Amino acid sequence: MVKLNSEMLYVSQLIGRPVFDKSNDKIAVIHDVIVRYGRDDYPPLVGLVARYRRRNFFLPRQNVAELSSHGAKMRLAVLDLTPFIRREGEVLLRKDVLDNQLIDVDGKRVVRVNDVQLIDTGHLWRVSGADVTLLGFVRRLMPQGFFGSDRPVEVIDWADVGYLATDTTTVTVQLKSSKDKLSRLHPVEIAQLAETLSPIHRTEVVESLDDEIAADTLEEMSTEAQARILEVLDEERAADILEEMSPDDAVDVLDEMDDEKSEQLFALMEEDEKADVAELMAFEHDTAGGLMTTEFVHLSRDLTVAEAIVSLRGMAETPNMIYYLYVVEAADSWKICGLISLRSLILADPTKKLSEVMRTDFRSAHPSDSALDAAQMIAEYNLLALPVVDDEGDIAGIITVDDAMEILLPRNLESRLPRLFG
Repeated sequence: MVKLNSEMLYVSQLIGRPVFDKSNDKIAVIHDVIVRYGRDDYPPLVGLVARYRRRNFFLPRQNVAELSSHGAKMRLAVLDLTPFIRREGEVLLRKDVLDNQLIDVDGKRVVRVNDVQLIDTGHLWRVSGADVTLLGFVRRLMPQGFFGSDRPVEVIDWADVGYLATDTTTVTVQLKSSKDKLSRLHPVEIAQLAETLSPIHRTEVVESLDDEIAADTLEEMSTEAQARILEVLDEERAADILEEMSPDDAVDVLDEMDDEKSEQLFALMEEDEKADVAELMAFEHDTAGGLMTTEFVHLSRDLTVAEAIVSLRGMAETPNMIYYLYVVEAADSWKICGLISLRSLILADPTKKLSEVMRTDFRSAHPSDSALDAAQMIAEYNLLALPVVDDEGDIAGIITVDDAMEILLPRNLESRLPRLFG
């Protein structure tokens, strides 16, 4: 939080105020306030856009001797009327921020900016907060000094601004500073906030995240929203995000796209991830095979409990949530012979083999079974996951409870619930 000095202003108190020369003669009016986005939580003021006879010109901070609600006073006698041109990293608080939406990371909400607070830190002015109250809007409409227009209000700390929904080219700059702030939120929360924004800004939010968090966030959105976002991203970046998504979700979103775009992105994926996705593409969407994911852990029945735990710890990648461990006949086999929950594995005698502690009576589905029937089996038997086993007895994948719930729950209810696991 910026330490409050005796000087505090709102942007609305500056717009339209006069610019005075050294002799206190009015020579122009303040048209906008310029700050620089970068790594600072509180962007510094770099100057003003002043207007003189229908011409906008740049008044640098170094040439502003005084700044108050009465206006600005110049330090130098010479006035440079060179037309104002925005430089990289610069944000205009009036044009780019007022009346636009932002994501308040601390409050986990999307709000509209009615005014922007500036604080004098002693050596320069900085943006300190966003006024999202009704009073902030009233302050802009009423004349200065109007009753209540100068009352203190609660503002959002600018350090908690995770994303500013602006339609200017400066968006690239501010997205870089938003990444770390947005990453403090859970992907479910990021998805919920992003879905309240316009499609363009929704895409920009996802684009600002790293690949793993972007993939997790997309998986919390509808398949249609996922497709629309990935379709407009750079193709290499979109393919990278698809690789981080679970194979079943990647298949669904590729199926939602037009064939040409789907083929382009699929071709750009790494071979291992592409193979997992291709395996699931062979199944009809409404079958157990189309609903399953190939992300699961399988271990040989000959391993001891202790060896199995060591094997788990040594895995380079594991599913987001491990419900059960699936026991197969041998290390080079996919033939399932039992399963064990992670909790049971941890509590078991470390010297015993998995074949001694696994469950051999378990429910399963066939890849050609109805997806609805498989989902109903999960609900009926209160399962966290259901193995999908082919005609040869090999485990082809698993259906997780959250994917089952997407089928069983009405869409309007399911969309308001977070993923149960993962």
